[in-house]
Amino acid sequence: MAVKILIKRKFKHGNIQAASRFVINNRSGAMQQPGYISSETLRSIDDKDKILVVSMWENMEAWEAWKNSEIRKANVAELNDYLIGEAEYERYSLGLPLE
Repeated sequence: MAVKILIKRKFKHGNIQAASRFVINNRSGAMQQPGYISSETLRSIDDKDKILVVSMWENMEAWEAWKNSEIRKANVAELNDYLIGEAEYERYSLGLPLE
């Protein structure tokens, strides 16, 4: 079953360009991974330093493989200097059970 992963990040003020580069690089890597479907990036209207990435994967296993990959870990490590706090992750499955 397809899943959507919401990744929320808060950047230190003035670091949105670093965020943009990170998102582009990370998405390029994700697109090469088995099970990747799509993703989109949203920027908060109320707080310009908040970014939400909504990523869609064929299943949780595909997402976990990407999340734990060395490529992604290296990208995230570079980003940590620009963040306030840790990224927040929320996982959702598509649809509701009929029973």
